[in-house]
Amino acid sequence: MRKIIIKLILFPILLTSCQTRSESENLSSSSVNSAEVESHPLTHKIYELPTAKVHTLLIPNQSNFTIDVAVSNTLKTVEDYAQETEAVAVLNGGFFDPVNGQTTSYVVKEGKVIADPSNNPRLMDNSQLKPYLNKILNRSEFRRYQCGELTRHAIAYHIEPVPENCQLTSAIGGGPQLLPNFSAEEEAFFESVNGQVTRDPLGLERANARTAIGITSSGDVLWIMVEQKSSSTGLSLLELRDFLESKEVTSAMNLDGGSSSSFFYQGKSFYGKKSTDGNVIKRPVKSVLLLFNAVP
Repeated sequence: MRKIIIKLILFPILLTSCQTRSESENLSSSSVNSAEVESHPLTHKIYELPTAKVHTLLIPNQSNFTIDVAVSNTLKTVEDYAQETEAVAVLNGGFFDPVNGQTTSYVVKEGKVIADPSNNPRLMDNSQLKPYLNKILNRSEFRRYQCGELTRHAIAYHIEPVPENCQLTSAIGGGPQLLPNFSAEEEAFFESVNGQVTRDPLGLERANARTAIGITSSGDVLWIMVEQKSSSTGLSLLELRDFLESKEVTSAMNLDGGSSSSFFYQGKSFYGKKSTDGNVIKRPVKSVLLLFNAVP
């Protein structure tokens, strides 16, 4: 077996229009002191690219907004989550099995695991996936820590230890990491044998609807949802990586994409996947990221 050589083709980010609406783990650049914060506003932008419409929501490092997570026993759309939680914004989250509706990604809330893929029998008892289970159960997750008065965000593998003097308050799994390194093989999203691709469930080089989350060089958190213009368009993961780099994102990971890609903001829902006849696919999901304003 040989490792895949990822060819990062420079993706021409042609911004024909842009609409604005309003490791070790890198912790030092993504810390918020809640006692001293001077809030900055959210920024929602829509980038019109040749093959996709990319929604971004920039959550400033210095702000009163809190990122949390949610899991539902039954699958729900992002607007369902928004209505139930009164969140300012909602982004689809981790992977799940659409057959049994159970998670294949870890989710942690208030320091406790509320979604555990090792409890999913269709994952754990799948003979084809057995050789990859150790990697699948150690995929990347977006984390929120409380370190004294500081709130910190980071992207780490599931088994990575929590930094000293910090507590893990929430986390949501996905993968692979897109920046600073591309970890598709390490997380069992890609495998090749003698130059032949034997495993590629996400279609690394295939255009599709995508969802991701990143942390910028200044510590801001960026939510990303890629909306197709037709059923055969969108972005590949490598193109998404290039796009994120162009936005000064230094740490990023992929979330569940394709039909799951969805985003809610300011009372409106956006869906990433198009059917062959051009209709929007509104797929309910298992887990989400939520955004709340701590100051009414």
